[in-house]
Amino acid sequence: MKNKDFWIKKAQGLKIETRAFIAGKYVPALSGKTFPAINPATGQEIAQVASCHKEDVDSAVSAARRAFEDRRWSGLAPQERKTILLKLAELIEKHHEEFALLETLNMGKPISYSYSGDIPGSVNCLRWNAEAIDKVYDQVAPTPDTKLAMVRRAPLGVIGAIIPWNYPLMMAMWKIAPCLATGNSLILKPAEQSPLSAIRLGALAKEAGVPDGVLNIIPGYGETAGQAIGRHMDIDCLAFTGSGEVGKLLMTYAGESNMKHVSLECGGKTPHIIMADCEDLDNAAEAAARGIFENQGEVCNAGSRLLVEESIAKPFLDKVLEHTKDWRVGDPMDPDTNMGPLVTKEQMDRVMSYIHCGDKEGAKKIVGGKQVMTESGGYYVEPTIFEGVTSKMTIAQEEIFGPVLAYMTFNGEEEAVKLANDTVYGLAAAVWTRDASKALRMATRIQAGSIWINCFDEGNITVPFGGFKQSGFGRDKSLYAFEKYTDLKTIWMSMD
Repeated sequence: MKNKDFWIKKAQGLKIETRAFIAGKYVPALSGKTFPAINPATGQEIAQVASCHKEDVDSAVSAARRAFEDRRWSGLAPQERKTILLKLAELIEKHHEEFALLETLNMGKPISYSYSGDIPGSVNCLRWNAEAIDKVYDQVAPTPDTKLAMVRRAPLGVIGAIIPWNYPLMMAMWKIAPCLATGNSLILKPAEQSPLSAIRLGALAKEAGVPDGVLNIIPGYGETAGQAIGRHMDIDCLAFTGSGEVGKLLMTYAGESNMKHVSLECGGKTPHIIMADCEDLDNAAEAAARGIFENQGEVCNAGSRLLVEESIAKPFLDKVLEHTKDWRVGDPMDPDTNMGPLVTKEQMDRVMSYIHCGDKEGAKKIVGGKQVMTESGGYYVEPTIFEGVTSKMTIAQEEIFGPVLAYMTFNGEEEAVKLANDTVYGLAAAVWTRDASKALRMATRIQAGSIWINCFDEGNITVPFGGFKQSGFGRDKSLYAFEKYTDLKTIWMSMD
């Protein structure tokens, strides 16, 4: 891994694109309005980004509809679409350092994570979906010899995708890759907090051979560009990752407009359950710390509720506290840093308000709880742990999206499952136990889309990701993601 001086020098020479990408061209917002992109490590402005509104969305949707209707993309042979998307993956890889810097400068993610995790993960996602294009078969139904019935997966048309700020390029790719692989046109709205890497994708997509109008990138605020996408009468599907509040609005917009398909991933309050018979408490404690402090806790499936069986509560807490020392808040441009700033001042203030709420409601703060590195101008909060948390406390119920851990205890399997399910969310959960039967019983009863047993946050592009309850519906990753961008079309033919 290159040193801090290398990354600082590289950043100084970085040319940043800030315009919208519509119909194969970078263009300013029609209104001429912009908004600031901020470096959360310093609080300083990086650039002014095009602030798109309804008229920009209309332009992008028109371009996407033309591209879909004339079949310049969906009409290509599967192998041709595959070749183009593989070329795009190659170009992203070629610009690996540039994308890593954009992620770190715009979102605050430590450069070591951007470079080693997010960019390779994004490339892998695109390659896997590209390779799947010519390996997915339609079906022929069982019919009499005089009839032929085919069941085909047809692209929906124009997709509107709205992505969050915590993994800017990777979340974009989770939408872009299956959407384009299945032959759709796309309007992508990156989060206003971290739009720069998504905007950069536009030029590389064109260079790779993605036809004009197939991929359009619309930076802007949720209440303007996002709402326009949600209400648009010529968008066929909404794919969203973000807050439950916005997810509910998008469902309303879909119902009030054209009944467009909606797929939502709306966060979580993941229970990380440690049973007394866990075989490796040290490994579990390391995973518990990593599960809440990695990416500054700005992770939808962060293990923000640590549920520990009463008989091992004290020794296990001591192990977690020891591993918490491994998480160093610092300049995200330093490869030795593993916790950077929170994404915005607003997010920092939100996290601090939850910390104050934990104090007020009677939880005991045993580590952290303070803003740090204030001299930098950045938005840094140190790792924070509360014990004595009850299930009804705000910090045990609401998604904080920051480095704040709620430490709770239970007695027995039944209470553990009850506590795990005592939230409106159902994105993920983890259970540590040496008893395989117990693990499977608990996994069956816990209401969550992903369950990890004796591990945490495992996953790859081959398995689906999404939630139950108010964590949303629909799945990203794997071939299941193809389902939300396609619909079944039955074609009957008479053989008489």
